[in-house]
Amino acid sequence: MYALQYHFVQCVKYRKKVFIDERYVTLMKNKMHEISETFEVEVINVEFDKDHFHMLFKGKPTLDIPRYINAIKTITSREIRRNYPEIQKVLWGDAFWSKSYFLATTGQVTLEMLKKYVDGQKVKRNAANTKGQNISE
Repeated sequence: MYALQYHFVQCVKYRKKVFIDERYVTLMKNKMHEISETFEVEVINVEFDKDHFHMLFKGKPTLDIPRYINAIKTITSREIRRNYPEIQKVLWGDAFWSKSYFLATTGQVTLEMLKKYVDGQKVKRNAANTKGQNISE
């Protein structure tokens, strides 16, 4: 028996505010769920702010976490560029995601507390969107 739960945070390279378009967020979430199924990972929640995302997930003890995270970063980067080539205008070079990321086990806080926090990222992004921010900011 096991209960391995993680909080994963990934920023866009140079903290570019690209996730103000709901189409980008929808594509990312769909791809993350597809990738996670392949790795037998259960995505508990994933939400985006303008320049990063938070994901809560459960994995088996045999999960190769670096390989899983690399797959998330590589596939989502490729797919957003392929589906929305205009996004390249705000990025420098070939990188979409920052090289670094944050990953922690969620043993110190309850899953409900983390889920509330991650849900709050969507509220922040939506509030910023209503203020008329655009992708080039």
